[in-house]
Amino acid sequence: MSCTIKSIHWCPVKSVSFQSIKSSNIKKNLGMLNDRMFAFSRGVDIEKAKQIEKNPNERKLNNFLTLKNSPFLNKYNFTYKNEKLTLTYKEKELLTISPGNIDERSLLSNKLTELESSLTKPIFLLKNNDFPFYDTSHSNKVLNSMSLINLNSVIDFENKINQKVEFQRFRANFYVEGIEAWKESNWINKTIKINNVSFKVEKKIPRCVAINLKPKTDVKTNLLGSLKEQYNHFEMGIYLTALVDGEVNIGDKIDLI
Repeated sequence: MSCTIKSIHWCPVKSVSFQSIKSSNIKKNLGMLNDRMFAFSRGVDIEKAKQIEKNPNERKLNNFLTLKNSPFLNKYNFTYKNEKLTLTYKEKELLTISPGNIDERSLLSNKLTELESSLTKPIFLLKNNDFPFYDTSHSNKVLNSMSLINLNSVIDFENKINQKVEFQRFRANFYVEGIEAWKESNWINKTIKINNVSFKVEKKIPRCVAINLKPKTDVKTNLLGSLKEQYNHFEMGIYLTALVDGEVNIGDKIDLI
């Protein structure tokens, strides 16, 4: 069986969203369009928020709301469609805004602090299409990346710990099937091609405590500890960077170049 794309996802708001899509537009040196184009600031004033919105070299992970520092946000989701950003809770729409409008962005920030009083004000909804808020953009070397997970690696993990491991915990862009568990690690520093779109495989993805949260809840487990216990590492998935523009669709075949 050949290796193919099983599902595609983007996370319009950094860390606190996960949305299924059928196809994705890929931009060279940028990544998947609309992925992590928004983020909520944390613990900074408006001037600092504007700096980290524009300049990825100014960003530090603790500048943003994430599931690591605000796990209760996992029970919400954000979806992006037709240039509208929607906040949902248990599949129910709470608020939809046009994020190009600064005032409407403030409405969404205020709604979130209204729902979760433990959030420290102010928070600001940031937007950057050219330098999205990827997990790999908080360092001196900015890396506009996408993530890929081998579903058979997840299944292998499930079998070892004898419990269900929801793939959504990892919030990857591409989930693939058709290769043996953990064989994706052999692609590091090589090039893969999906629907004539070439990607460099950069490195393995180290996981954090965010994967301990069951999808769409704030219920915590110790999945990260189990990963370390079973494999003596905290990794699941690989980072990719786009070498050309193109489109990737569900069902597309992956070729190692």
